[in-house]
Amino acid sequence: MLEEITNSLISFNKEISVIVLGALPVSELRGAIPVALAMGFSPFKAYILAFIGNIMPVIPLLFLFQPVSKTLRRIKLFEKFFDWLFERTRRKAALVEKFEAFGLILFVAIPLPVTGAWTGCIAATLFKIRFRYAFLAITLGVIIAGFIVLGLGMTGKALLAR
Repeated sequence: MLEEITNSLISFNKEISVIVLGALPVSELRGAIPVALAMGFSPFKAYILAFIGNIMPVIPLLFLFQPVSKTLRRIKLFEKFFDWLFERTRRKAALVEKFEAFGLILFVAIPLPVTGAWTGCIAATLFKIRFRYAFLAITLGVIIAGFIVLGLGMTGKALLAR
């Protein structure tokens, strides 16, 4: 599915495709940076475009996740989905629960599946971290994750070039 989305976006505009990939919950900047490097973007441009895409949904998610999920939970199907999502996030976000904003930075910064900005927003909502702390923590986490992914991507690209 992600490959189909990527191919569709690339045929449209390469820069926008990297931003959109960075904004998607499935790929975030962990997927956008390697794709941008593969497209031939400079490391700086790949990082900036992926960062912009990854940070764009954070403010709406922090403000809207709680009221939207509360409203949708009235529907049985969504209630089961949000119960599953909250429980999964709660289990994965022990750092956030224990260390709050600092834990949120670490949680978002670790470039593993289910630890990005989207899940960070859910964790911030679940653990009732105030907006300004949550936004700053998620932003710092995305910055750190971006440098880690960029470093790994450049290393991989250099190894493949040999």
